[in-house]
Amino acid sequence: MRGMTLSLPIAAEANDLLRRSPLALLIGMVLDQQVSMEKAFAGPYELTRRLGHEPDAAELADYDPEALVAVFAERPALHRFPKAMAARVQEVCRVLVARYDGDPSRLWSEATDGADLLARLTALPGFGRQKGQIFVALLGKRLGVQPPGWREAAGTYGAEGVFHSIADVTDEASLARVREYKQQVKASAKERATG
Repeated sequence: MRGMTLSLPIAAEANDLLRRSPLALLIGMVLDQQVSMEKAFAGPYELTRRLGHEPDAAELADYDPEALVAVFAERPALHRFPKAMAARVQEVCRVLVARYDGDPSRLWSEATDGADLLARLTALPGFGRQKGQIFVALLGKRLGVQPPGWREAAGTYGAEGVFHSIADVTDEASLARVREYKQQVKASAKERATG
């Protein structure tokens, strides 16, 4: 993976793993739900540390499910829902093995255009439209993976100069701006629900 500028306020080793491992980046995105971005994207490094080596998709797909839950649940847990997320990561890895020979980078390297890339991502377990669009934006903005129409496929997350998601985080200041945006979205949704 070339020239990634993603840099979160997490351990340097965790950032390095995200930059060089398509699987780690994808697992971080899987975990990015109901926990902070830092916790989600530090998760792949912590998983690697706990296993004692960097796993590939085939290993995680075949891992004993209960043993994997135990790895995720070890304190501090990798996610606030370790059982569900261990299962989700395993489901994603099984799809990678079945459809892409275990190579997550084929999700994007073989995509014909942005719409195809989004379709490939949203076919993964746990990847709804929003998560898929955020990942398309992350690939386009931070990795230079820019098939024709990627910005359109990423929706508002693909726009230049916005601070809407992990795709826009390059440092502490941009992370703060993304948090601010998310709080505004939450507040206006709450307002609509009660108003």
